[in-house]
Amino acid sequence: MDNERIKDKISEIEEYLSELESIKPNSFEEYKNDIKEKAACERYFEKIIEAAIDLGYMVIRSSPYPVPKDDGDLFNTLRENNIIGSTLCIKLKEAKGMRNFISHQYGRIDDELVFESIMNEMPEDIKAFIRACKTKANI
Repeated sequence: MDNERIKDKISEIEEYLSELESIKPNSFEEYKNDIKEKAACERYFEKIIEAAIDLGYMVIRSSPYPVPKDDGDLFNTLRENNIIGSTLCIKLKEAKGMRNFISHQYGRIDDELVFESIMNEMPEDIKAFIRACKTKANI
């Protein structure tokens, strides 16, 4: 495994998580009413999920497992090869879907859903993903 590249990607994700933590609003009202804060949180959400996708590919490429055809299969491949569990797989796929929705602005963004994810779900799910990748890479 190219552990140095994996370590670098993990450090990048941890830095993004820390930066997001430092700018997170105290309430949904604050998030909803501060356009700059909202935009910054959404951008960090995108960067974190993009980096997690990169990390997933790095782990797969450094193993004997087949490389998925696209991002849609990435987390399934990680689950099928016992790198992550089913629950985390579902959560990461949902986060990836939300990231795509935010990035490509497919429609009106549900601010409350994004806020809840940023405040509660996504950071913990990404930390669990990092732990799983570290275990697989023996880091």
